[in-house]
Amino acid sequence: MNLILPDGLREILQKTPELQRAYLVGGCVRDALLGVPVLDYDIEVYGTNYEHLAQTLSSWGRTDLVGRSFGVIKLTLPESRGGDTFDFTIPRADSKTSPGHKGFDIAFNTSITPREAAARRDFTINSILLDPRTGELLDFYGGANDLNNKILRHTSPAFSEDPLRVLRGMQFAGRFNLRAVPETLQLCHGIQNTYSELAVERVREEWFKWAERSTTPSSGLRFLVETGWIKHYPELESLIGTPQNPEWHPEGDVFTHTCHCCDAMATLPQWKTALAETRIVLMLAILTHDFGKPSTTHTESKNGVLRLVSPGHEEAGAPLAENFLQRIDTPKAIRERVIPLVTNHLFYIQAPTDRAVRRLARRLYPETIEHLTWIMEADSMGRPPRPPAPPTGVNLLLEKARQLQLQASAPHPILKGRHLLECGLKPDKEFSTILNAAFEAQIEGEFADLDGAFLWLERKHQIFKH
Repeated sequence: MNLILPDGLREILQKTPELQRAYLVGGCVRDALLGVPVLDYDIEVYGTNYEHLAQTLSSWGRTDLVGRSFGVIKLTLPESRGGDTFDFTIPRADSKTSPGHKGFDIAFNTSITPREAAARRDFTINSILLDPRTGELLDFYGGANDLNNKILRHTSPAFSEDPLRVLRGMQFAGRFNLRAVPETLQLCHGIQNTYSELAVERVREEWFKWAERSTTPSSGLRFLVETGWIKHYPELESLIGTPQNPEWHPEGDVFTHTCHCCDAMATLPQWKTALAETRIVLMLAILTHDFGKPSTTHTESKNGVLRLVSPGHEEAGAPLAENFLQRIDTPKAIRERVIPLVTNHLFYIQAPTDRAVRRLARRLYPETIEHLTWIMEADSMGRPPRPPAPPTGVNLLLEKARQLQLQASAPHPILKGRHLLECGLKPDKEFSTILNAAFEAQIEGEFADLDGAFLWLERKHQIFKH
């Protein structure tokens, strides 16, 4: 493993005697072992106390004592040294004293050993320490081997003291395609009923990490099933066993389809390079896109043949998706992007006329037709062994949207209030009526530019441009 430290951090570790027992810990070591970019560096310091460490670090830059109760000091270097921020921590030994994520007695002990501190970490893959002076790994619990074998294993029985660790397991499984060992699953099963102790913002954080960073999202979803924690998300649980027409869905039930779809989304090059919030939106949209199927699926005779159908499942899924997103504390701005993608994910079935595409772009706002086609593509790819190519209708839709310059935005009103003023109208309650009617006419294709808008206005309201 070759973990290259930022110049500023390397200088601090080399030139500060008080940091001779400092180790890199947690995610930065794990990610370096995986060969993925290291974004954050956490340093655990032994043999000193919080106040002395804070004083020592202050000579290097600005220290923020934001996590005093947890032994955390944020050090931000000046721009001359790179301007980076690093987290320095004092190892601690916590003990569970009461329910809830705050129900811990946090104790700092300057004589605690790295092995003892590592035992408090959630999973073995996060319990590895790296000595920055020698490059030696301190891997007391076999985390490197587990990581190499894609195994998710709890570090010690202390795991069960914090139920958030189960959701952390979900997002780690999705991000690194891990499979939990039976003993870890058993521990998770044993704390199913502690879910209510979790602060909702912490639940959101883990779901968002799953949605933004997963490489194999289905591994996280299956972890929820294997631990029994799927019961806390009934919209997801109801997908299990909901049948589909094998002609169109040879992969199996709706949950299996959803798993494939999420994995497909994570492989799309455009998703990988999208902004973080957009990745979250699209992964949550493909996760929830078939929430309406359990309530709409039934057998129907078509041409004398009984078939499974799910008519209207797009619209039926909207309130279910909304409920799920609200319960995991999803901000309104993200919910407003997810829901229209869910309700319109089968639009490609109809002919993409100019009028229909303009209306679609308007319905999707603040989302876009281009992003909707990503949902459609992932949906199509989630049906193995059927070919993964998107249906012809998806390409036709995107082509039409590009012709209308609506692939990345909703249509904007051509006729605006200032134009009515130019026509001699005085602002009154009829302004909005006229403007709404004009926008509706624009969507219907009655005009496409300002001159056409004025002609429409003259024809409809006998008002002349002065």
